[in-house]
Amino acid sequence: MPRLRRLTARDVLRLLGRHAFEVASIRGSHAKLARIGPSGTKETLVVSLHRQLTVGTVQAIYRQACRYIEEEAEEDLRSRFFAD
Repeated sequence: MPRLRRLTARDVLRLLGRHAFEVASIRGSHAKLARIGPSGTKETLVVSLHRQLTVGTVQAIYRQACRYIEEEAEEDLRSRFFAD
């Protein structure tokens, strides 16, 4: 099984920005990312703004993002979150 990469909050924001997520708000140490999905629904993710995210947090963000991202773009996301 591939290992998750150690990512910073800045890395995650940049990766999700490639999939049309934009920072909607920041409160404390969390950023709310939002986008309008292909079906016209609002899709929201919350990302912790810590310098180094724990592996469990990165995994949770990846799982949440996969619910919203199309299958062809999911492979791009997987290659950036996991080390081969």
